[in-house]
Amino acid sequence: MIAVIMAGGSGTRFWPQSRKDHPKQFLQVAGSRSMIQLTVDRLLPLIPVNNIYIVTAADQVALVVEHLPALPEENIIIEPFGMNTAPCIALSLQYLKPLYSEDTTMIVLPADHVIRHTEAFLDSLKKAQQTAQSGALITFGIVPDHPATGYGYIEAGTEVEAGIFKVQRFKEKPDLKTATAFLEQGGFYWNSGMFCWSLASISQAFEAHLPQAAELCDKIGKIWHEQGISADISELYRQMPRLPIDIGIMEKAEKRYVIPVDIGWSDVGSFKALAEINPADEQGNASNSEIMTIDAKDNFVQSGKFTALIGVENLIIIETEDAILVCQKDRAEEVKHIVERLSQAGRNDLL
Repeated sequence: MIAVIMAGGSGTRFWPQSRKDHPKQFLQVAGSRSMIQLTVDRLLPLIPVNNIYIVTAADQVALVVEHLPALPEENIIIEPFGMNTAPCIALSLQYLKPLYSEDTTMIVLPADHVIRHTEAFLDSLKKAQQTAQSGALITFGIVPDHPATGYGYIEAGTEVEAGIFKVQRFKEKPDLKTATAFLEQGGFYWNSGMFCWSLASISQAFEAHLPQAAELCDKIGKIWHEQGISADISELYRQMPRLPIDIGIMEKAEKRYVIPVDIGWSDVGSFKALAEINPADEQGNASNSEIMTIDAKDNFVQSGKFTALIGVENLIIIETEDAILVCQKDRAEEVKHIVERLSQAGRNDLL
């Protein structure tokens, strides 16, 4: 089994902590280890570091080396620039095919998720590895504990073996009424963005469903063979279909399965999600530093300073050396729009 960890994102919803030169996956948001370090750590009981690969943007390679000193540098797969998960996976596949046999199992994971139950997570990978040898494309569905509207959903169909189901369909992020109906009906799971397949089966899937990506990767492979792995592939990579793997491959594939998992998962997609995984006081206030509150509840503070809260609720307060963010928890997704406006204003000093 080999693992590919996708670590090229910018984490704009974590501004002002996440910046271009230090994005979310390199932050310590869930303990003393960065998110990318935690992602690798939880794999090591099952997959040796020599079989773990990081795919990242060219301008983040130095950070990967800094955070993962035990990872061989040849295990860093460089995207010329960020695209989407289908191009990212296709490029990784092209890099790996000459190194491994076609029946090798490939796990694909984001670098910036929190998983609290490592043993259950590793058990699900072992189960997926066995099923992947049948040629199936496997995704992991998170057992929902509330009607979330911020995730896509996977509807499970027939159970093909214990704990493994055919994928009936993928559903985009629903409204609250639809999400509630999903939970009441049962058989719906959050789309985790984690996958498992053999190198052969995902190669065939790209050829069948995203032939443009497959053809471009063949050309990239020839350039790598002739000129070395440091060759400039940016012009070819720019032509890749800018699609998520779910839409480009999984929605079209025939033999696609879902393994429901209850692994203490969070995609930590915003400060609101981060607040939910941090311990809070009796009034629901959580902070990484000393706070004092009067009639304040359900607030989340990250600051290097003592913070006093009076008569406020459901706020996110984030302080860095050069910026302060204050927003309502329910509008945490909109932080990315601040990044967009800063970019438009030419405030590169804050990006």
